[in-house]
Amino acid sequence: MGEPSPTTDDDSTLSTSSAPNPAPAPPPPPPPKSLSLSLVQPSCKKKHKQVKVFRVFRNVFRSFPIIAPTACKFPTLPGGRLPDGKGSGNRVTGTLFGYRKGRVSLSVQENPKTLPSLVVELAMQTTVLQKEMSLGMVRIALECEKRGDKDKTKVLEEPLWTMYCNGKKNGYGMKREATEEDLQVMEMLKAVSMGAGVLPGRTEAEGPDGEMAYMRAHFERVVGSKDSETLYMLSPDGNNGPELSIFFVRI
Repeated sequence: MGEPSPTTDDDSTLSTSSAPNPAPAPPPPPPPKSLSLSLVQPSCKKKHKQVKVFRVFRNVFRSFPIIAPTACKFPTLPGGRLPDGKGSGNRVTGTLFGYRKGRVSLSVQENPKTLPSLVVELAMQTTVLQKEMSLGMVRIALECEKRGDKDKTKVLEEPLWTMYCNGKKNGYGMKREATEEDLQVMEMLKAVSMGAGVLPGRTEAEGPDGEMAYMRAHFERVVGSKDSETLYMLSPDGNNGPELSIFFVRI
């Protein structure tokens, strides 16, 4: 019997070359394109130094759960009257926006074409606020402790508030810097003076959960004192009372 012939390098090369090559991996999808911002600085905008520790507070308090309800007293204007849309308060643009299962944020602008002068993340899901507003008037109070008489911090510059909705304690509202996504939302709504709807979101969620819901309206900003400011949503016809009031109070 003859001995088996040894395997040569040519046989090995032939075997390797005959194996099918794996299909190349598909290229990653391109990142979503960002709109170029054309928003301008508000006329009354003043630059303030940002404290980095605020960002740490935001990450901590946004994870707080909804806590037990507690009663809350709302501040009132002299005489107990609410504005009818014809008062002497400063009119601003307010936008409530957020993903349906995420927390709703409030953006305040001098007008729809300016950068936000205030962004507050509220302790309430977007769908919950929508439900509350469908039932009638909504009052949101954001409270924090008073500062010393010599402290010059304005009430809207406070970093953290305890939040109440219609007298029930919800959690904590957090002031934050406008993110890139916030600015993109304001850019897309630049031509909208008032209204409500949905915008395409930038998350991986599909269907309604991946949509950004928004509501925009004119608000009358009333300064009660150095420790109290209120935003009253103005009705388009100017006849009915405000459906939404947001109080910023130091107590």
